[in-house]
Amino acid sequence: MPAESSTDDPSAAIVAVWRAESARLVGALTRMTRDVGLAEDLAQDALVAALEQWPTAGVPENPAAWLLTTAKRRGIDHFRRADNLRRKVADLRRAGGREEVEMPDLDAQVDYIEDDVLRLIFLSCHPSLTPESRAALTLRLVGGLTTAEIARAFLTSESAMGQRISRAKKTLSEARVEFELPTGPERTRRLDDVMAVIYLIFNEGYTATAGEDWMRPDLAHEAIRLARMLSALAPDEPEVLALQALLELQGSRMDARLDEDGAPILLEAQNRKRWDQLLIRRGMAALGEAEVLAAGGKPVGKYFLQASIAAQHARAGRADDTDWRRIATLYDVLADAAPGPTVEVNRAVAHGRAFGADAGLAVLEELDAGALGDSPLVPSVRGDLLERAGLHAQAGEAFAEAAARTRNESERAVLHRRAELNLTRVSNSK
Repeated sequence: MPAESSTDDPSAAIVAVWRAESARLVGALTRMTRDVGLAEDLAQDALVAALEQWPTAGVPENPAAWLLTTAKRRGIDHFRRADNLRRKVADLRRAGGREEVEMPDLDAQVDYIEDDVLRLIFLSCHPSLTPESRAALTLRLVGGLTTAEIARAFLTSESAMGQRISRAKKTLSEARVEFELPTGPERTRRLDDVMAVIYLIFNEGYTATAGEDWMRPDLAHEAIRLARMLSALAPDEPEVLALQALLELQGSRMDARLDEDGAPILLEAQNRKRWDQLLIRRGMAALGEAEVLAAGGKPVGKYFLQASIAAQHARAGRADDTDWRRIATLYDVLADAAPGPTVEVNRAVAHGRAFGADAGLAVLEELDAGALGDSPLVPSVRGDLLERAGLHAQAGEAFAEAAARTRNESERAVLHRRAELNLTRVSNSK
């Protein structure tokens, strides 16, 4: 359905319609032109036309259809100027040659257009691209973000991000990637890539890798929106539903993760009354749908298990009510299903809470010291476990090491405070 917008403020209407409909617009144009770069150019041309015309002519009754019709006309003009005039114009008018479709009235072509969005998501996450390029292209084509917004999110210059996105589109063009949904095992592999990109975007928003801010909420919310979109397009995939559940359940905590001064608040100290109950309800509902599909024999994996862990936190009204034994068990299963160093670190946390600090340290000791490179994750978790064990001198050293490793200023401040607190306890005990 077209996005609702106010005709009293054309600029606000343009922003709202573009954010809501840009993926459908670019998807439909890619299907017609078979060229994602050209499709985005045509969509941008339509956006410019809206910026020029709507403030004086008024917002059209169906803004999304107006954009798509305008983009199609620009496309016809483009191909009329090309050498292969007849074939391309005929292809464009036949909407790709497979179906006789008028240039969309989006209301009349909801199913087909939504299929275009799914194709666009898979195209953005093609395996010929690097994970970083997949994330950038997904935010650009599916999320509707500007190059400047994406550059800010990933702490790079607008020109560098523009070059990355251009190279990605060029790679897809040179590889002659088909704008078709993969099937069978290939679809499963590609769906995993799509979910991984959305999860990557969320994680960068939830806990920023570098910079002054601990979180980038806009980026996290965009990932949640993409996960919901993917769930709507693939409602029979429990892992997709579980990804939506995971992001919504974790995302529900964002307002409680910072104090009034913008300083981070760790999970156990958060005011759970500030957790977003609507996001929790949505996440629980998505997880429930995934559980029904799983009970019917559909396979589940790491996102289902992680969402189940997040649900345990959401069910606990107080930190002390958390069922850490259940969480530790789920992490044990996750470690078998999707082994990796990050899972092991989180498993150490869960075992430390469920069975005591020594149990958590024992899990951590099994981890290869260089498995996570120079990430601050291992020393920060080791510091937490040592602190719980009463080994404050060692805890202070671990937190100091973690602080030296992090590139995020807010996280560094938290780690420095914890290092100083433990070292002060050592001094006071002498």
